Amino acid sequence: MNKNLAIQTLLLALCSGVAVPALAQTVEKKEEICFESRKGASEITKHDIAPGLPNVKCSPTTGAALWYGDPFEGTVPMGKMPLLDTIPEGHAVVKPRTEKLALYAQCGVACHNGTVPKGYPTSKQPVPIPTMEAMVPDVKNLQHGRGRIWCLDCHHATKRNMFVDNFGDPISMDQPQLLCGKCHGDKLRDWRDGIHGKRIGEFASTGKKRWFTCPECHNPHNVQDGVRDKGFLQLQPEPPPQLPKGMKDAKFEQTDLIAH
Repeated sequence: MNKNLAIQTLLLALCSGVAVPALAQTVEKKEEICFESRKGASEITKHDIAPGLPNVKCSPTTGAALWYGDPFEGTVPMGKMPLLDTIPEGHAVVKPRTEKLALYAQCGVACHNGTVPKGYPTSKQPVPIPTMEAMVPDVKNLQHGRGRIWCLDCHHATKRNMFVDNFGDPISMDQPQLLCGKCHGDKLRDWRDGIHGKRIGEFASTGKKRWFTCPECHNPHNVQDGVRDKGFLQLQPEPPPQLPKGMKDAKFEQTDLIAH
């Protein structure tokens, strides 16, 4: 009888408060991070910008961003671009990249502080740089240019946390389109005209839009996607949308609704 009483007392204590501290421990919610255009290049952390309004919805299938509560969150005005003078001030915005580049500080301060580094090559012939190959594995077998370019065709010789233009002047890593346009003038033209690339924001032609820059979609160190040698990395497709209730197939989409 005493044994049963002891068991009942223990159960009562557990239910009435003794176990509360253990149950009250807050389980930390894991951050939900999804990518916007290319994994590892344009990641965004989900959070609420207003009660019940998340800044982004992440796909449970692919991990990609599906829609935005605020497409302009974290953006800054795009720098001056040739032939884009007609866009109203502040209506073309981009997300700064430098704050998310893991090696940005080391390149500009820790290793290269604006002076010619020791052992600087005397010509523009590519040379193996073991330190860089270890830090950025893609540069050991650089796919970009198919062997016709090397690091200092894109990166500034002494300011390694900046790009370089055709005149030897530095370009901010937040404005990579100015670098890519050195060789890819046709793509820069199409990107500028809205034919190539990605934009989100207001639908009106004169509305405010976020422009995605080149490295947000393309990996500049592995453009040919390694052994595939067939262009940039393919994205996993989203599942097809569900048909409306009562509809068996989508053949209606093949119907021409315009009378000829």
